[in-house]
Amino acid sequence: MLFKSLEFKRKDGQKVKVLEIPVLEEDNNYRFIVDVRLQTFLTAVYNKPDKKMVYSFRDYLKKAVKWHDYEAIFQSDILKHNA
Repeated sequence: MLFKSLEFKRKDGQKVKVLEIPVLEEDNNYRFIVDVRLQTFLTAVYNKPDKKMVYSFRDYLKKAVKWHDYEAIFQSDILKHNA
């Protein structure tokens, strides 16, 4: 699975980095959920007057979505014969 990170400045000028954002295919059923949750998470981080500089989107999703949805989003493809 591919992950991306996002770096931006909050409204107070502090630089913030969001890590572990999953990259999903266009036809994935969970893409809409991830997009909506990412937008909600970024809005909350942007407006939060906190000294924390690095956030994990993966940890946020653990708390925000149901466990079977979380597993489906972050499923790892098992390679056959260790290839």
